[in-house]
Amino acid sequence: MQFSSHGLGAGAAMALSGIDMALWDIRGKAANMPLYELLGGSHKRLPAYAGGIALGYQPEQALAEEAQSYIAQGYRAIKLRIGDTVKDDIKRCLHVRKVIGEDIDILTDANTAYTIAHARRVLPVLADIQAGWLEEPFACNDFASYREAAKITPLVPLAAGENHFMRFEFAQMLEAGAVQVWQPDLSKTGGITESIRIAALASAFRIPINPHSSATGLNHAASLHFLAATENSGYFEACVSQFNPFRDMFGPIFVIGEDGCVEPPSGPGLGVEVDESIFKDFPVIDGPGYVVKL
Repeated sequence: MQFSSHGLGAGAAMALSGIDMALWDIRGKAANMPLYELLGGSHKRLPAYAGGIALGYQPEQALAEEAQSYIAQGYRAIKLRIGDTVKDDIKRCLHVRKVIGEDIDILTDANTAYTIAHARRVLPVLADIQAGWLEEPFACNDFASYREAAKITPLVPLAAGENHFMRFEFAQMLEAGAVQVWQPDLSKTGGITESIRIAALASAFRIPINPHSSATGLNHAASLHFLAATENSGYFEACVSQFNPFRDMFGPIFVIGEDGCVEPPSGPGLGVEVDESIFKDFPVIDGPGYVVKL
C-alpha cells in the first residue's frame, strides 16, 4: 500500500489494522482453519487478567469488592486503574492487596496521568505490593520520563504500547531502553501482520507481549489467536467492563477457567461472528469512531 512507504499516521494505521484483520479472517475461513493454527500456533491456554474500563476510582472497599468479584469468576490477575491523586492511588493499591492476598497478580495503569514526581512516590509502593507492572505512566512518546522512571526501582517494570503505531514506533521504544513490557493493540498497530513483526522484535530482547485488547470483541478474538501463535506471549486482557456493546455484539468469545486462563476461539478464521441484532438497540450513527446511540 502507498501508505507503507509514505509514513503512517494513527488514522491510517488503524484503518490498515481493520483491513489486515479482515484478510486474515477470510484466509482462515477459506482454509477452514482457526487463525492461531494458520499462524503456526497451538491451542494453548493463555493467562488472562481482568481489565477494561473497570477497577477504577472508587472507595477502597468498593474497589476491593469489585476485585474479589472477578477473582471469584476465576481471574488470577487484575488491573487497577490509577492516575487519580497520588494519595488515593496509594491508598487503593495498599487496601486491595491487603484484601485479596498475595496470590493474585496486581497490574496497574496510570493512563498517562503521572509526572516523574508522581512516579517517584508511587513506584516504591507498587514494589511493596509486588505489582506486575506500571502501565503508561506518561505520554506514549515521552521516553525521557520513561528512562528516568525506570531508574526508581528495578522491581516494577514499565509497560506501554497501546498508543504506538507500527513496528517503527516500537523500535524507537526499544532504543529508549526503558519499557520492559510491550502492549501492542492489534486494532492500532497495523493489524495481525504488523503485530507479528513487533512480537519478533520483542522476542530478540526477551520482552514479553501483553496486547491491549479491551475495546472490542473483534480485538479480543484477534489478540487471543495472536497470543496463541506468539513465543513471548504474556497476559491476555479480558474486558470486564459492565457496559461494552462493541464487545457484546460478538457474543461470548472466551471462558475464564479455574486456572485463570482462556483459550482462543476454535472456529475457522477469527472464529467469531457479529450478532447484528445488537444494532437494533445500538444503531450506528454518523461521527467519529466508537460512537453509539444510548
